[in-house]
Amino acid sequence: MSTSSGGTKAIVAALLANMGIAVTKFVAYLLTFSSSMLAESIHSVADSGNQALLLLGGKRAERKPTPQHPFGYGRERYIYAFIVSIVLFSVGGLFALYEAWHKFSDPHPIDEWHWVPVLVLVVAIGLESFSFRTAIVESNRVRGDASWISFVRRAKAPELPVVLLEDLGALVGLIFALFGVGMTLITNDGEWDALGTAMIGVLLVAIAVILAIETKSLLLGEGATDEDTAAIADAIMAGPEVERIIHMKTLHLGPEELLVAAKIAVHHDDTAEQIARGINAAEERVREAVPIARVIYLEPDIYSAAQAADHAATPSDADDDADTDAPAAGADARADAHANRQSS
Repeated sequence: MSTSSGGTKAIVAALLANMGIAVTKFVAYLLTFSSSMLAESIHSVADSGNQALLLLGGKRAERKPTPQHPFGYGRERYIYAFIVSIVLFSVGGLFALYEAWHKFSDPHPIDEWHWVPVLVLVVAIGLESFSFRTAIVESNRVRGDASWISFVRRAKAPELPVVLLEDLGALVGLIFALFGVGMTLITNDGEWDALGTAMIGVLLVAIAVILAIETKSLLLGEGATDEDTAAIADAIMAGPEVERIIHMKTLHLGPEELLVAAKIAVHHDDTAEQIARGINAAEERVREAVPIARVIYLEPDIYSAAQAADHAATPSDADDDADTDAPAAGADARADAHANRQSS
């Protein structure tokens, strides 16, 4: 099952849940004028819009390559995920903080329809739990042995981490709203309602910042995972045509499309025809080992220890941001280590 199909299923489940929840929360706000209910209403509207944006990004990413965009539009999924973080920050988080400030300045209790917000919040928790469970099930299909924190940080497909964080934030936000509304009903003091609203705002801003940081890394360009990098290096070296990998770089053109560029050492006495056949064979092995490696450039060369040392000392390799470019830099190190094992 691809991450794209799993992500779409989780997005649709979250969208349907949030649309229904948004309507019921807004009705509850109109009956009680609870600021927590208003903040949660806007939160659900923002989440619904975000899931629509993720679906739109996934659709636009399927467009075919053009002369102006020869590597396709796979990264549109990253762009729309980044827009989601902005929407969550501004429409969800900042609005909730503003509403909390407004309620603190003029606190008022819930005078009528006391049972409505509690009932709506309990039902919403049930619906959000279903949506969250769907996101967890779909994420587990691709998460493997990685921890949840590592999965969110390292996932190349943005949809599942975004939906996971949104659903988690929605559940915690509902608990905050239930706390604010419940304490307001118990104490008849509207400041508890304002406090619950402020807690929701801080939560949404924090989640939006995390999403922005992670999607920014994807937009800048991330290399293959350690597992895929090792598999690519093994596939290149699996045939007799290649003496060693001099250096190698990988880059995700989209969540499910990987570019591989490598300089390989070939036998000095091979003919051009032999080199061409060897490169074609190596590319086929790479595609079999890592199916998402769809764009492969292998440059033949004669190995020179001095040239390899110069490449390793290039400042751009040494000074790159560790978190963003670690997979690419690691590709060089693993490729050289693999070649040294082969030659020893």
